[in-house]
Amino acid sequence: MTAEHAAPLQQNAAPQTAPPQDVRVGVIGVGRMGADHVERITRRIKGARVSVLSDYLRETAEKVSATAAGSRVVDTWQEVVAAEDVDAVLIASPGEFHREQVLACIEAGKPVLCEKPLAMNPSDAYDVVRAEAEAGTPLVSLGFMRRFDVGYGELKDALEAGELGTPMLLNCKHRNASVLPGFTDTHMVYDSAVHEIDAISFFLEEPVVSVQTVMPRSTEKAPEGLHDPLLFLFRTASGTVVTDELWVSTDAGYEVRTELVGSKGAATVGQEAGMVTTQQAGSRWGGQVPLDFRPRFIAAYDAEVQAWVAAVADGSNIAPRSATAWDGYAAAAVCEAAERSLTAEGAVDVTLQERPA
Repeated sequence: MTAEHAAPLQQNAAPQTAPPQDVRVGVIGVGRMGADHVERITRRIKGARVSVLSDYLRETAEKVSATAAGSRVVDTWQEVVAAEDVDAVLIASPGEFHREQVLACIEAGKPVLCEKPLAMNPSDAYDVVRAEAEAGTPLVSLGFMRRFDVGYGELKDALEAGELGTPMLLNCKHRNASVLPGFTDTHMVYDSAVHEIDAISFFLEEPVVSVQTVMPRSTEKAPEGLHDPLLFLFRTASGTVVTDELWVSTDAGYEVRTELVGSKGAATVGQEAGMVTTQQAGSRWGGQVPLDFRPRFIAAYDAEVQAWVAAVADGSNIAPRSATAWDGYAAAAVCEAAERSLTAEGAVDVTLQERPA
């Protein structure tokens, strides 16, 4: 074929498009949770790769980096945020550093997924909310992974479809096999109840106005200084009552159950059924109880990070149903009130600042 005949064929050929580039994720803090996220992004998440990571212990960072091909280690978290080969940042460092690190991501204009808490107190958390509002771009997602659990999603769908009518009661149960030495009532608030506190925002989409602590008789297995079990009573702006039963030294395993009682019916999630058997004495259903939160919510963690990566890739930055900076601030404010309720008589009011436009 001559050159004259070849030219028209080249002009009519379909245009070549470059394949989409993976979102390059920088990870700050690669202890247990951060290392899990590195493995998750490397092995199970589509459209992303870990490019840069840092940890207080460089040796730890080097070991984790060896599991993520193409990643490199830097000495400081500031270098992660500033790196040209980082499109988005995942923060899994200790909570006392979150405020400063998230603010740096906002200033750099980089989407960030931050493990809870957003900050150590409501004032610092509100600083993040205000900074994001002033930036004019949604950038901050908070790692309340239960929002991406299948059961949570089904209950949320039922509520939005009106199947359960008007919510009247939300009953939550949170149980652990054991806790580390030194775990106190305050840890019960910030490490355990915080997840149910976010569930209130997720399911009911309205603020908590008060919280009260009820202390039943403690189990003999409770560590010194810990009232276990513990019950929190929350009331929302519309009058919905939320109960949160926490029992963290069961010796049995990790269980999370949520029941929504509405004007048209009730629904419960978290009672995963295993094998159903029929015996002479009758029938029963049941399933295995995981030892801790990781096997129970591994699919939710995967779904959360995958949704975040997709949001970063399409420019929206925050996935639908993800917890936002405002949700993190609201959780911090409710946790502060819950902590005060541990030693108060009766209910403690929750104070929220005005939400920026």
